[in-house]
Amino acid sequence: MTDLATTAAARTTSAHTWQPPNGIAPRGTLVVLPGRGEHGLVYERLGRRLAVDGYVVHALDTTVGDALEDVLAAAVTAVGPDATTPVVLVGSDTGALQALHLAAGADPRLPLAGIIAAGTATTSPTPSGPADWDTELGARTACPTHRQKLTDDADFERGQLSAPVPEHLLPDARPDLPALILHGAADPLTPLDRARALAERLPRAAFGVLHEGLHDVLNDASHRTTAAHIILWLERLRTDADLRPILTLDREPKA
Repeated sequence: MTDLATTAAARTTSAHTWQPPNGIAPRGTLVVLPGRGEHGLVYERLGRRLAVDGYVVHALDTTVGDALEDVLAAAVTAVGPDATTPVVLVGSDTGALQALHLAAGADPRLPLAGIIAAGTATTSPTPSGPADWDTELGARTACPTHRQKLTDDADFERGQLSAPVPEHLLPDARPDLPALILHGAADPLTPLDRARALAERLPRAAFGVLHEGLHDVLNDASHRTTAAHIILWLERLRTDADLRPILTLDREPKA
């Protein structure tokens, strides 16, 4: 790839990749696991934005029903043997559950330094998911650009938010890695308190709430703020595994 501004995602059979622009040394590697109904190119906007800041991003075309061994194999293939560290798994919805399980497995073929779980699918009984397309869009995102992208996407599988979480993702997974749990305060599928409980169960997790955020927090109306916070977290991770702050605000502006 020659230039981020002129290059589309490099597609293989299992992944889409965004590289930093020429002259920018890679600062880390991210592997994105999509959620129900999604595929890797749903995260093109996120991949391009993180690549601008020096991170190599691989978005996989894995699905919710894939065996964890197959998801692991796809991630290992996408990352390759010479990945720039730190290597971080990013998962949305059921992809977040996959990321948690893979990180807990600690397979040496995928030397993970951390995970990001966004809009994690609930493993507890919930009401039925959206029954029609407009309702599903309203549950997923308030971003008009992303709503149009999903509406025009022939490869996106509508109605999958109603699909149950596969049994192999139901057991609790508690990886002992730095984790960033991101969740929308207005997520209609996974209640905020369940996401907060997930963060409290993980020994090294930070919890971020997207005010008025819906289910697809990586592609919601606040996607710029979300991506910026991810970059700040990644910069702390690559500098210090204990995630000590690089910059703190001594004084917040008065409301």
